[in-house]
Amino acid sequence: MKKLAIVTGGTGDLGKSIIEKFYENNYQIYFTYFGNGEKARLIEEKFPGVTAVQVDVRDYKQVQKFINEIYITNQRIDCLVNNAGINKDKTITFMNQKSWNDVIDTNLNGTFNCCKFASKHMINQGYGTIINISSVSGIKGIEGQTNYSASKAGINGLTKTLAKELGKYKVRVNAICPGFIESEMTQNLDESALIKMIPLQQFGSPEDVSELTYFLAEKGSKYITGEIITVDGGLLI
Repeated sequence: MKKLAIVTGGTGDLGKSIIEKFYENNYQIYFTYFGNGEKARLIEEKFPGVTAVQVDVRDYKQVQKFINEIYITNQRIDCLVNNAGINKDKTITFMNQKSWNDVIDTNLNGTFNCCKFASKHMINQGYGTIINISSVSGIKGIEGQTNYSASKAGINGLTKTLAKELGKYKVRVNAICPGFIESEMTQNLDESALIKMIPLQQFGSPEDVSELTYFLAEKGSKYITGEIITVDGGLLI
């Protein structure tokens, strides 16, 4: 029987790479999208059998219904990848309350909502892995990202605590903190300037993150939990 993975935020570059990696390894996959239905349909066409579901991860009741229905239908959830996230960058002087709330609500509260309901089923079945896609911004802080950095630091704390709570049920929880990854989110950055802060002298690729995500979902990482793992080329900031 196929293992089953849930990937939130599946239509971005990183989400698509994670879906592809799990699909290549014979997982049954459900992924969420919020606004871009056309991209979601294209992913379903590219990867037959993968299921897109429109879900607002900020909505507690929507997430509860989405995850519960998957479990009722399939009687298993092997892996949850919390990848849904947004950024609305400004220095705090110019950041309004809505920008703060939107980022915290999507990135941190959305991760909580998904962990809340997936972990319940993982506890009942006696196994599972949760992988939270965080950011180096949540460890080191990046100017102009007070909301984003705070949301990702919260995810890191959630990860460490949840690993302690769920370990006795054989459920592992880890976080991945990407640095500068080639994607829609970084396409407007000055790569030539930022590379000077990266010892490996290049941006990462979505595949650098999806490879690690898959590793953390599988038995090769069966003794790893509560870790915050950076994928940043040695970023010096």
